[in-house]
Amino acid sequence: MRSFVIVVSAMFAMSAAARAEPPKVAVFDLEMIDTSLQGEVNGAQADEQARLARTGDQVRKALAESGKFRVLDIAPVNAAAHGSNLQACGGCDVKLAGEIGADLVMTGVVQKVSNLILNINLYLRDVHTGQLLAAASADMRGNTDESWSRATGYLIRNRLLAPNYGAPQAQ
Repeated sequence: MRSFVIVVSAMFAMSAAARAEPPKVAVFDLEMIDTSLQGEVNGAQADEQARLARTGDQVRKALAESGKFRVLDIAPVNAAAHGSNLQACGGCDVKLAGEIGADLVMTGVVQKVSNLILNINLYLRDVHTGQLLAAASADMRGNTDESWSRATGYLIRNRLLAPNYGAPQAQ
């Protein structure tokens, strides 16, 4: 009888876990750090700004389709996010994500050294504690739609949706 109670209790626990809603995540558009000579001379480029937006959309779509996350609409705080440097604003990303009810917040930055050398970085934080849960990075060779899409796809497959991504690491 005792083993039956244990099995039934375990079944209820698994059933409750299966019904649990995935964490709500706010995925902000990526930002650009351009230290290239071209960036210094010409400033922000329209094609790169479009790639930043598409990269954010690519991440949001993949996370939503995975079922591991519930991706929230960032429209109510998007203007404030674009008016801030989310990587250096002292936690405003966490604050903005909290305003829309997120459990997690993802920000990202593309670092451009030249049209040949770029790097994409994604950061996942716990909105309730502000703690950095995970970071992922990939190098890109070439400043094209294809290179950005492939690097983002790599991060999605091998980091964002990989088992245990964002889980606390044993020490």
